[in-house]
Amino acid sequence: MDSGFCFKGLSIDEQEFLRHQKKQISYFSGENIFKQGAFAPYVMFILSGLVKVFLQTGYGKQINLRIAKAGEFLAFSSVFGEEVYTYSSLALTDAEICMIDKNGLRELLKNNPDFALEVTSRNYLIEKQLIEIISNLSHKQMRGKLATALLYLSGEEFKDNRIFQYLSRQDLAEFAAISTESTIRFLKEFEKENLLKLEGKEIVILEFEKLKEISKNG
Repeated sequence: MDSGFCFKGLSIDEQEFLRHQKKQISYFSGENIFKQGAFAPYVMFILSGLVKVFLQTGYGKQINLRIAKAGEFLAFSSVFGEEVYTYSSLALTDAEICMIDKNGLRELLKNNPDFALEVTSRNYLIEKQLIEIISNLSHKQMRGKLATALLYLSGEEFKDNRIFQYLSRQDLAEFAAISTESTIRFLKEFEKENLLKLEGKEIVILEFEKLKEISKNG
């Protein structure tokens, strides 16, 4: 995806306005970008890299919601009045992030309907994905949860990233909302059933359709 997809429709004057509303920050892999509950003056736009988005649920626990990539916004809800970040984000790989003043972005959205439609359409798709994730966490058994997480992380959007090399087994467990011990046990079961192959941190899916059945039946 072109990381600047939604800014191409801005006029020269709007681009100049935006230039004064943003700053670009480089993050190394493993660095926090923002934390849940912190003051939210900026909307983040990912220029490059992968970012883990997660909820901190208390007592040192967290649930990984998704992996955001170049061309996506983070903390977009702050444009509409959220004063604090409602989730946390961490650079999964080295990442370049454009921090945009939320009030400046709000002005652009108000004054350029085409820009607003492009941005909100993209964020609608992300919201739809999050609803599916929450449904998965609410209704499925542990094997189904892990199968769903594996299918998501093995999806077309991450095919060029070898995503599992950046994820520990605990990370994977937090995508499935199950314990690390259960994750390791079910991975071994899936391998014995020839559904996947474990190669160090890498996980190679061999039987997508069978995993989809486990995910569906939960």
